[in-house]
Amino acid sequence: MKFLAPFLFLTFLLFEVKANFPPYGRDFVDHEPTGRFSNGELALDIIAEKLGFTDHQPAYMSDKANGEMLLIGANFASAASGYYNATAILYNTISLSQQLENYREYKNKLVDITGKSNASSRISRGIHLISAGSSDFLQNYYINPLLFTTYTPDTFSDILLNSYDHFIQNLYELGARRIGVATLPPIGCLPAAITAFGHGNNHCVARLNNNAISFNNKLKHRSQRLTRRLSKLKLVVLDIYNPLYTLITEPAENGFAEVRRACCGTGLLETSILCNQHSIGTCSNASQYVFWDGFHPTEAANQILADKLFKSGSSLIQP
Repeated sequence: MKFLAPFLFLTFLLFEVKANFPPYGRDFVDHEPTGRFSNGELALDIIAEKLGFTDHQPAYMSDKANGEMLLIGANFASAASGYYNATAILYNTISLSQQLENYREYKNKLVDITGKSNASSRISRGIHLISAGSSDFLQNYYINPLLFTTYTPDTFSDILLNSYDHFIQNLYELGARRIGVATLPPIGCLPAAITAFGHGNNHCVARLNNNAISFNNKLKHRSQRLTRRLSKLKLVVLDIYNPLYTLITEPAENGFAEVRRACCGTGLLETSILCNQHSIGTCSNASQYVFWDGFHPTEAANQILADKLFKSGSSLIQP
């Protein structure tokens, strides 16, 4: 049985960061809002289906994460968290270090269910997916004078990557051997980022995208170094930047009609509680939009992104 243990960190604003209410999930199974920041499936859901899973991995902190449901993996995501623990503190969410402790606890539960040897085998054969960093930049660094006056984007990237390095080593020590880590997306092209940092311009914010590209280059080098140091580690960097940038800059060629505005509300800023069932103007056909809310792609965009990520991470599913 395949095993998927994803660590996902999403991007939000300074308020309670939840998506367990309409119109989130309106195109998901049974039209149910489940906390996913989209109208339907996330790229992770689609990748899991490609791997043969018929059930979605439960959120580790949910009531569904018990018994045999744990055998298909779990999702340790915490909204508005990131590589930088202070980002989690700022948004009163679960930090990366605490998520690692939750994973340690999860592994112990697997031992109780399957026995030590079987649990270790599941962990080592399991695919672990990590995506973080956008919140650290957009919801902390760029709006936090204590950070941007102290650190350059380059030095702040180094702080995040040191945390990433430490996290991968700890995950490896817990038995993980197959890990995929997503790059930063083109953060300067997200509708909310253009609204907040574009100074009235409707184009991608080059400064933010350049910082993302620099971070991604460092992420690749750091990952290569980790692979050399940890002999049994299969660590693959999954490029999300270029596929999403292509959708944004060539929407018509990919079947989309709108990229500057998201589907929910005005489409310029709304996310989480600002994207709700009373939001004025929410679109009727999300498949025409690259973005569902001000930060997150629609299910239609996630389908395309998942295809790209699955291909770039194919080595993770090889023996």
